[in-house]
Amino acid sequence: MKEFLLFIILLFSFQLSAQYTTFQHNGENRQYIYYQPDNLEDNAPLVFVMHGYTSDASVIRNYSGMNDIADEEGFAVCYPRGTVDNYGNRFWNVGYDFHPNETVDDVDFLKELANYLQNENNLSTTNTFATGMSNGGEMCYMLACQASETFRAVTSVAGMMLQEIINTCSPENLIPIFEIHGTSDYINIYNGDPTGSGGWGAYPSIPETIEYWSDLNNCSSFSSENLPNINTNDGSYVVKERHYDSDNGNEIWLYKVVGGDHDWPGANGNMDINSSYEAWLFFELSMNNSLSIENNVLNEFYITPNPVKEKIVIQSSLTDYSYVLYDPSGKKIKEGNESIINVENSSNGTYFLKIFSENKTITKKIVKQ
Repeated sequence: MKEFLLFIILLFSFQLSAQYTTFQHNGENRQYIYYQPDNLEDNAPLVFVMHGYTSDASVIRNYSGMNDIADEEGFAVCYPRGTVDNYGNRFWNVGYDFHPNETVDDVDFLKELANYLQNENNLSTTNTFATGMSNGGEMCYMLACQASETFRAVTSVAGMMLQEIINTCSPENLIPIFEIHGTSDYINIYNGDPTGSGGWGAYPSIPETIEYWSDLNNCSSFSSENLPNINTNDGSYVVKERHYDSDNGNEIWLYKVVGGDHDWPGANGNMDINSSYEAWLFFELSMNNSLSIENNVLNEFYITPNPVKEKIVIQSSLTDYSYVLYDPSGKKIKEGNESIINVENSSNGTYFLKIFSENKTITKKIVKQ
């Protein structure tokens, strides 16, 4: 019996270690989890997904569901692993007040790892993106400031941007920025902590952070809209704020989760949106500056009704198009080129209708009720 238990323990330990790959950086054995779908095409995008403080790469891999989205959309995923601080917690070195003596260079680690994975797996060198939760989201802002030549766009979920990072931010390239944040976040406070009383360090409010990036990109237009409140039991709803019409085609987005906590919406807390899929859609639109042309293409299609109960109707003067419909989890459920899509037997929620036409792609959210 003892031998059997020992075998089980050893097997579990082997499986736990086997999921991580070691990468040498500055004399340290860094680790990551890499995933790519079967038959992934050459020059496919690469998405980094970074865990929060005290968490781990395997944890965010499990709750983000990004592998499933990668299977549907055709991109590779890397879940890098932070190092361990003096308190025994995994972290990304963004300059917290309680980390005054930490010297690990995570920006350089992520840049080198991205370059390695691009070369090793024939991935795109221009379409590499990053998203992360909390401390991982804050690392996204570091990358936007210091590694914009490597990362094409970033999405921070429940992250903030330390004032010290803002003071020293000098990006080589300006890139699109997307933040998803709850107004009732008790860890990274939505209204900011300008005195640093929370222990992390001083940081502005989330709207001020978004305004900083909007001004940096010289965005001249702003829009705000309430997204459909699909789940009325989660105590929150989402407001989409969009800064656009920049000189470079970049857009700066904020999904303000009114009543939302320190969560990854779609996995915890707000269930109206799927943060992982929203991040991917933002990255997809960011490729080749297509954020700025999405609305022009969308005007060529009239999609009704929305919300829908039984059938989605696509009206367009264009005849050469096709579509793919994804369920709220990002799973492909229908595809074709007909103008009427029957969803009568589908469950309620937010669906994603992707339309392909003349080498252009648009994605429309459809609410099923």
